[in-house]
Amino acid sequence: MKKMFLSLLFIVATIIAAQAQKFALIDMEFILKQIPSYEQANKQMESLSKKWQSEIEAKSNEAKALYESYQKTASTMNAEQRTAKEEEIIAKEKEAAELRQTYFGPQGEAMKKRQELINPIQDAIYNAVKAVATEKGYDVVIDRASAQSMIFASPRIDISNDILLKLGYSK
Repeated sequence: MKKMFLSLLFIVATIIAAQAQKFALIDMEFILKQIPSYEQANKQMESLSKKWQSEIEAKSNEAKALYESYQKTASTMNAEQRTAKEEEIIAKEKEAAELRQTYFGPQGEAMKKRQELINPIQDAIYNAVKAVATEKGYDVVIDRASAQSMIFASPRIDISNDILLKLGYSK
């Protein structure tokens, strides 16, 4: 009897504690689409990526052209000439790989540029979320865009527009 009473008391306390927490949702994709500087940063990143990709492709094409030329003339070359040509091809392929790493590697230019352009926007959004959550007493704020297992959430707990207002973008 005593165990049953304690179990019931524990269940009631858990339900009360769960109800005491206030949840809110944001839609990060929606918020980001409403911020012009984010769209501009994305366009700039896209432009740079295309430029860098074309440079990499040019180096790769040079290596490919050298290889094709080598294949056509390999039978007429002596061993020394073949070795020199093979080393030249390998060097071009290595240049292309290094260029790819320089631009798109983990410490590459694309990552640095992304941090320069987009991180300040994400930091401002985070600070706005934190401020709104504190003002309105939310214990948890969940991003609807990244919550893959969320099936349904009531629109009344979506504070995306409040975040936009806090950032100075009225919606």
